[in-house]
Amino acid sequence: MTAPNSRSLASTLSSMGDWFSRRMPTHAQLSGNRYVPRSALRSELWRFTRRSVPRGVALGIVVGIMVPFAQIVFAAILSMPVRANVPLAALMTFLTNPFTTPLLWAFSYQVGRWMLRADPAIVLGPYDALMQVHDFWSGLHWITDEGKYLVFGLLVVSAITGAVGYLLSGYIWRTTILRRRRRRAGK
Repeated sequence: MTAPNSRSLASTLSSMGDWFSRRMPTHAQLSGNRYVPRSALRSELWRFTRRSVPRGVALGIVVGIMVPFAQIVFAAILSMPVRANVPLAALMTFLTNPFTTPLLWAFSYQVGRWMLRADPAIVLGPYDALMQVHDFWSGLHWITDEGKYLVFGLLVVSAITGAVGYLLSGYIWRTTILRRRRRRAGK
């Protein structure tokens, strides 16, 4: 087996970047939209810098995990006060999708139960308890009993994955910039 050609991978990533940049709205189009606030048009929110990129990645991951609806809107709004990169924050919310969300919620539920030290003898499993839901009140009781584990687990998982995303994107950013500088210095 041969290793994948790094030159073809780089050209594929470059063509994907070109495709996205052609379809992204321009600054003039956004400034002409009356629903876009002026504070959202600051250029520091749209540039890829060593500080805004990790912030955008971390914010997008946290919003993607914690917010169940309108994730892109919340990521864009929250990018303003923390000066995160808006396109990356919006893009990172796509980590949660209909395929990954059930797995993420099941994992977060287990993390929450483990961290809150739920006694398995007292607490029914989520599926067993769900089978005992027969009416609105028993369903509400199940949500309040089992939901605390899910919410706490989601908080923990989003904080950890956001921190890992921040550190990893910062590392990738630094190594990419150093590689470019060395390449320029060598020429």
